Order: sequence, then structure tokens, then C-alpha cells
Amino acid sequence: MTRKVAIIGTGNVGAACAHYIVSAGFVDDLVLIDKNEKKVQADALDFEDAMANLPFHTNIFVNDYSQLDDTDVIISAVGNIKLQDRVKPDRFAELGFTSNAVSEVAAKIKETDFDGKIVVISNPNDVMVSIYQEVTGLPKEHVMGTGTLLDSARMKRAVGKALNVDPRSVAGYNLGEHGNSQFTAWSTVSVMDHSISEWAPKDGLNLDKLNEDIRMGGFTVFSGKKYTNYGISSAAVKLTLAILNDALIELPVSNYREEYGVYLSYPAIIGRDGIVQQVQLDLPQEELDKLQYSADFIKSKLPQGVK
Repeated sequence: MTRKVAIIGTGNVGAACAHYIVSAGFVDDLVLIDKNEKKVQADALDFEDAMANLPFHTNIFVNDYSQLDDTDVIISAVGNIKLQDRVKPDRFAELGFTSNAVSEVAAKIKETDFDGKIVVISNPNDVMVSIYQEVTGLPKEHVMGTGTLLDSARMKRAVGKALNVDPRSVAGYNLGEHGNSQFTAWSTVSVMDHSISEWAPKDGLNLDKLNEDIRMGGFTVFSGKKYTNYGISSAAVKLTLAILNDALIELPVSNYREEYGVYLSYPAIIGRDGIVQQVQLDLPQEELDKLQYSADFIKSKLPQGVK
């Protein structure tokens, strides 16, 4: 069975996703779409030049929306991160530009016979997922965002460093908006089967300080090189592979939660049918209040007519 993925938007993030996919041989066919014809053609040629030195072959298709007809997963990396270059970090700085770009791309997807899943990286993430679902008319379970899958990885990095363990030894989630209102749900965080509340007093951890480090992680990277790409591309490809592999893995991604009436990040079981099952966490009231605040904030930013 042929595996086929499309990446729409081949800037720093889209190109990083493509490189990870091609170098690891994750798919048979890769579709690259971008408005910058010279850049996307150059990327395609660069990948083809790499293939003689790779253990895998990937067929590359460029700027052909008809290739989406039998594509399994579309990764949307549409956006302009340079708009976030301001004194106060805010992913909603991209709202106007990316809303228009995503609406245009979603309309083009709708004109094809695409019936796969969409993984959205574009920011502000939860709003862009909503727009893709609304415009394409695909089932809500088939359209999702990377959301706090990246923020949760940043949490694992920060906690792991603080306790001198590999981040993969840390479990737990960041929830809500992929943005300023997201938060670390410390009630879910554990290290080597012990809750963070046991580690904190023993190791002198300041959870508030750690939370701020996690929340600002992306902007710290951005301030150094004016874009982020490796962390987010790893998250996007992990989510894409969970779909392709029918992995049935629990991941904190942006998915539509009926009780909040909006897309936000909350753990879900991911498989070939997208959001296969929604998880229900037992959160303390303080964290439930933070999640409600985040949901209300996302709702307040949705363009008119988008639910």
C-alpha cells in the first residue's frame, strides 16, 4: 500500500518536515506545494540530489493539487512567522495573514477528491485547525493540530534537565491553546513513576519558573534565529506517522472538544481514522479553570462564521 503525504507551505518548518520524511524514508510519495515556485522547485531538486546517498527512495511531486486526490495526510505549514517579531511574543500576530492563506488553501483542497487527514502546524494553531475543518467540511476527527504536542515536549525537556534525566523519562501534558494561555498540567506530570509533586520539594524545583520556561520556549528559539523548525517538525511528523501507522497512541493535540465547543489541545488516541478516541483526564479545579480560560480565549479569536 502506497503511503502518500503532502506538505503545503515549504518555508523553514515545511522544509524541515520534508527533510525528516525523505531522509527517514517514511513515505513513498511526497507532494510539496508552495506559492514560491522557485523555492519549492529548488527544494524538490535538492531532495532528489540527496537520494543517491540515502537508503530510501521517495517520489516527489511539486505544486500539483490534483496529487491530493489519493494523499493520506496533508501537513499544513502555511504561515509567516516573521510577523511574530515583536517585543511581546504572540502567535496571534499571524492571525490575519494566516487566516486568509489557510482559507485559500482549504478551498483548493475542497476542490480535489482529498479524503484523508489534515495535520495543521499553522499558527495560531487552534484557530487555523477550525478554519481548515470549516472550509473543507471534513469530519472534525479528521482535522487536527500539533497543538501542545510541542509544548509538552518542551515541558519534558525542561523537567528532564532539572532532574538530569532523558526527556522521554518524563510523562505528562501541557494543555489548552498552543499559545500564551497554554499551561503545564502538573497533576499529570510524573518522572520515573513518581509524580512531580514528590520530586519538587526534594530537588528544589520551582514549578512556576519551569512553567514560564516551557511557555516561552518557542519564543526563546525564535529570538535566536527568527524562526523555529526542528521541534515543531518532529511533532508534526510524529503525529503524521501515528495516523499512517494506525498507532493508536495517546498524544496531546488540538482536537475538537464538545464540552468546550472549540478546538484545543487535550490528549486523544490517534490512529488511521484520525482522532479515534478522546481521553478524559481527572484534573483538579485549578487546572480545569485554566483550561476553560484557554478555551474561552481561543473562541474569542475565531473569525466570524467559524465554529
